[in-house]
Amino acid sequence: MPLNVIKHEPSQTADAVIIWLHGLGASGNDFVPMTEHLRFDSANIRFLFPNAPQLPVTINQGMVMPAWYDITDISIDRTIDSKQLRQSAAEVHALIDEQIEKGIDSQRIIIAGFSQGGAVGYEAALTYPKALGGLMAHSTYFATASDIEPAKANAKLPLLIQHGTQDPVVPESLGRKAVDELTQRGYPVTYQTYPMPHSLCLEQVEDMKRWLADRFA
Repeated sequence: MPLNVIKHEPSQTADAVIIWLHGLGASGNDFVPMTEHLRFDSANIRFLFPNAPQLPVTINQGMVMPAWYDITDISIDRTIDSKQLRQSAAEVHALIDEQIEKGIDSQRIIIAGFSQGGAVGYEAALTYPKALGGLMAHSTYFATASDIEPAKANAKLPLLIQHGTQDPVVPESLGRKAVDELTQRGYPVTYQTYPMPHSLCLEQVEDMKRWLADRFA
């Protein structure tokens, strides 16, 4: 079933897209306020905020909630349902395909993801068969690092990875581990940390704006 998506159109014809994936138990509405912060003279951005499907989550006593995939163990390395994660990534690919069909250049499409959404973001962006504009990964981890099959088209995909140094949910060590893994594979990574828990902060948003301005130049 296609994802339910919250859409925010620019005042002029869209020529760029940001697809933003929320975290576990949240919704696409969480990041709608970013449309007010991320505005550029060089881009008319269409924002897409997909809502994750409703799934039972093992670590939450099997409670059904918005989730991109099941997490069966919350240990430092996390045990997840990789098949569900990749199905979610495939749904993101379908959204990208739809935007390209509407006339958006693939290299002006940015994937962003927070926490669980960021794990899907890694898989979706790095395996997409056409060159994308970039990936923003917030307070997340590279869940499929051991068996991902990256696409050559995105071998040099620009990555912005941001993490809170006081994150009790996804430890910052997992953010650094992703940076190490991706740097070793040759991806251009920008890594930034902030004295915050599992959240976003204003300084971080300002850094996003600067990074995105380069992507949309």
